[in-house]
Amino acid sequence: MTTQQRQLGDLTVSALGLGCMGMSEFYGTADDQQGIETIHRALDLGVTFLDTADMYGPFTNERLVGRAIASRRDEVQLATKFGNERLPDGTRLGINGSPEYVRAACDASLQRLGVDHIDLYYQHRVDQSVPIEETVGAMAELVAAGKVRHLGLSEAAPETIRRAHATHPVTALQTEYSLFTRDLEDDILPVLRELGIGLVPYSPLGRGILTGALTPGSLAADDSRNSAYFPRLNGEGLKANLTLVDRFRARATAKGCTPGQLALAWVLAQGDDVVPIPGTKRVTYLEENVGALDVELSDDDLVALDAAVPRDAVVGARYGDMSSIDA
Repeated sequence: MTTQQRQLGDLTVSALGLGCMGMSEFYGTADDQQGIETIHRALDLGVTFLDTADMYGPFTNERLVGRAIASRRDEVQLATKFGNERLPDGTRLGINGSPEYVRAACDASLQRLGVDHIDLYYQHRVDQSVPIEETVGAMAELVAAGKVRHLGLSEAAPETIRRAHATHPVTALQTEYSLFTRDLEDDILPVLRELGIGLVPYSPLGRGILTGALTPGSLAADDSRNSAYFPRLNGEGLKANLTLVDRFRARATAKGCTPGQLALAWVLAQGDDVVPIPGTKRVTYLEENVGALDVELSDDDLVALDAAVPRDAVVGARYGDMSSIDA
């Protein structure tokens, strides 16, 4: 069991979190029992920072997480998100940051999760038609009401982060960050550190490519990573990026760990205010991920990894459509 912890602002969480999205949607067939077993094993191992969102499923992932933690709520730092509005049939209605929606979405999440408060409540995507002050103002009301303990943003631009934080302290920013996705280092990370906001990287394994397990034809037909929405993982992008993965795998072999563990160790080495949330729906991968906490990287290791996967060498945009990302 790991007892390593880190600080996101003034919220103490496990040094490694668990992304629960894939247990319900996007990454192949869902298996609720398998997901619950994975969450229980995570808690047993000291991975207590759980991440979900209302739109995963949609709505089913929050219910799954709620069932899994029902008897262990006091062990968990529970994070969920609102803002990507969907209907029960999966239809996407767009991004909604209106104060009325903030309040309604929170109440619905609390009910599905079966809890009386959310530890970290994120705006999943920034609604560029609503001033961030209005959205965060409504989120602050949830804190005052005791429904939410801490506020977060996801995929927000530096100026948006500043304006939000001036309205109510922001505890964490969730965004994509891995050896394959490092653009936030230029403008976003300096702002987070200036303001004392923690960073929660999602897809710290590059959506699986950094584990070495993703190859042409390796994904299930219903896995969303097969789609043009992920240019890095398809066609010429995948072919080019797998050459980087080969070099990266060689570094993992030299280090005596798995590629996935090395990828997570690299993210963890970027600062004590960084808490990655690798997603998995299988106990075996969870246990492998936890092993990353024991991988120590020297300065020479970090230089070697930069050389193996140069920041600007990755081919393809991280999303085929970047219009929902606040810039």
